[in-house]
Amino acid sequence: MKYTNITTIKEFIIIGFPGLPPEYYGPVSVLLLLVFLAIVIGNGFTIAVIIFERTLHKPIYVIFSNLAMTDICFGVVTLPKIIARYWWNDMITSFGACFTQMYFVHSLGAIQSLNLLMMALDRFVAIWFPFKYPILFTNKAVAIACTMCWVLTFIRLLGIVLHALTLPYCDQNIIMQCYCDHISITRLGCGDGLAYVNSVALANAMVTLLVPLTFIILSYFSVIIAVLRMSQTERRHKVLSTCAPQLFITCLYYVPRCFVYLANVLGFNFNLVIRIIITMMYSLIPAAVNPIIYCFKTKDIKNVLMRRFKKGKVSEKGGRGWSSRSQGQECQGTRGSRKLP
Repeated sequence: MKYTNITTIKEFIIIGFPGLPPEYYGPVSVLLLLVFLAIVIGNGFTIAVIIFERTLHKPIYVIFSNLAMTDICFGVVTLPKIIARYWWNDMITSFGACFTQMYFVHSLGAIQSLNLLMMALDRFVAIWFPFKYPILFTNKAVAIACTMCWVLTFIRLLGIVLHALTLPYCDQNIIMQCYCDHISITRLGCGDGLAYVNSVALANAMVTLLVPLTFIILSYFSVIIAVLRMSQTERRHKVLSTCAPQLFITCLYYVPRCFVYLANVLGFNFNLVIRIIITMMYSLIPAAVNPIIYCFKTKDIKNVLMRRFKKGKVSEKGGRGWSSRSQGQECQGTRGSRKLP
């Protein structure tokens, strides 16, 4: 079929999980809502703890707060629409809204990758160049770096979205995915430049994922070498306990993505539903579990929360003790007043 360079599509239909029976719509929407609340409340709590606790005003926690903000934004961009699809059967999204969602989905994913890179570099410099760390990694420097990650990524990904907009969309408008992404949208393109648009987007995705991943692997490999050279067991344990949460977060983000990309390169074909489930898992599970990792695996945050919790319990016990003593004194005073003439 020969296509003209005219877009006739005005809206897209988001299918979500193809073949899902209607009786499961309610449970799926409730599950997605719980994931959404976990992402927003958990990461919001993490940001609040870092902001209001002065002892956490350190470069690494500036990066943590940026990572948490990225997770919140990703959840807000992706989940409300798919929840509405299964709650109210709202499957239709406008042409502009779909491209806007695609823009933020890929931009936030790229920002998250850069945040993980900064986490790895932070540990690398802290362990290998501890005397230069206070000079290189200050709160101001890290805040500027995080801001530049957001600004430059939004500018760079704008070009990818505008490039996809050059394609005509004139036949199909059904998106077999839970949200609008580049692959799902450009599959519906019908122009001669489709192959070129996909090639540019693939190259950009490889740079976004593989360049930070390469530096992250080298950084943590260097950290492991430094740990093995340490003679003091206590210091070795401290370094590993600091790096373990960051390694776990990095693995949650990169391993499923790399698995999907390698499967595509090697020609291993997934069932469509399995592919969508894997995409949702590597998109949402890290954002949902990151607050747990921050709070229970990061020593400083865990100590702050335990200290606040114990302080609250002591204050509560003190209040009850003060109330009991006051009541006792009041009773004694009452009995004494009866003896007075």
